[in-house]
Formats: sequence, structure tokens, C-alpha cells
Amino acid sequence: MSSKVDLSFNVEDVLRLPNSSVKDKEPKIKTLLNELKTLQQAKLVLEEEVKEAVFFQSTLHNEEYALSNEVSKLQESLYEKEETYRALQLKCEDTVKESQTMKFENHLQQLILQHKSLCTIFTSETLPTEAQTAEYTGKQLLKAGRTPEAGAGITVTRGAE
Repeated sequence: MSSKVDLSFNVEDVLRLPNSSVKDKEPKIKTLLNELKTLQQAKLVLEEEVKEAVFFQSTLHNEEYALSNEVSKLQESLYEKEETYRALQLKCEDTVKESQTMKFENHLQQLILQHKSLCTIFTSETLPTEAQTAEYTGKQLLKAGRTPEAGAGITVTRGAE
């Protein structure tokens, strides 16, 4: 929208009084009026360019404001998501620890149950009877001509009575 206007004139030329006659002044006045008209047109063009620049500056300012608001919202959203991520990460770690604890407790419970069942089978009251039965079975196998090792893999230990 801007157009170039030739602004080539000298202020000194405008202010300098001519030494010539009135007839010489008339063409000079016409020249000055033409230059004035040219300057007024240039002024209008410059004023229009200034209006465009102010409008463009205002538009840029509004865009900058909108972008600043968007940046703030995105930063807030990022902060919230990072907080959520940290919370979920801690919860996940807690869940893993809880799962390991539950596995450990289940395994411990199974061992306790196995221990209890072994204790009920092999109590101090039944152990001498079990040892006598094993010894008797060993003697019977020896009488029959079989060694305990050749039998069912039963070994007799002395001194358990």
C-alpha cells in the first residue's frame, strides 16, 4: 500500500528569497505549490503507513499476549502431569513392594504349614516307635537275605532310640 514519492527538494531553496523580478517569482510560486502538493501527498502516504504499522504492532501484541497465555497454560499442564507421573511412579513402587511382601508372606506361611505337618508326623513321642519299626523292617530284610540298600532304599541308623 506504500508508494514512493520523490521528496527531493531543498529547504534552503524554499526559504531563499529570489533576487529577480515579480515575473520570475510567479514560476517559482507554481514550483513551490507543486512541491507543497507533492509533500502533502507524501504525508498522506506516510500517515497511512504509520496507521498500518500501528495496526500491525497491535496485532502482534495481541498474538504475543495470546501465546504467553497459552505457554502459561501448557506449563501448568506440564507441571500437573509431572506431579501425576511422580505420584503414579511412587504408587507403582509401593505396589511392587506390597506384591513382594505378599509373596514372601505366602511362602513363609507355606513353610510354617510344612513345618507344622512335619512336626505332627515326627513328634518326640512317635519318633522312637518309627525308629523301632524301621529297625525291625531292616532285620527282617536281612533274615530274608536282602540288604536294606537293595530293598526299598531304607537305611537303619542305630542310636536313634
